Amino acid sequence: MYSRLYESQEPERAAVDARPGPAVIEFGAPWCGFCIGAQGAIEAALAQHPDVHHLKIEDGRGKPLGRSFRVKLWPTLVFLRDGEEVARLVRPSTMGEIGEALDEIDPRARP
Repeated sequence: MYSRLYESQEPERAAVDARPGPAVIEFGAPWCGFCIGAQGAIEAALAQHPDVHHLKIEDGRGKPLGRSFRVKLWPTLVFLRDGEEVARLVRPSTMGEIGEALDEIDPRARP
């Protein structure tokens, strides 16, 4: 399910790694133009995958979770299945590319 707001409190990496099932971590910032521009495609793609947990993290200098995933540009989407990274998109622009990555972690949602 799509999260509209960025979380300023990030979870510990161990909690992310232990999370069961499909999940997407979106790293970005509410003032980032690329992040704002990607929201429509992210929301539309996630609408096709209601069982995928979406965690939207406000990233920045010195934020440990983003650094542990080696995030350099925003938005970066990290696609996880049972805590393991399966795919990654940096500055995605289309619903199609996001949907393909979601299919990799949530195959039950395929038509």
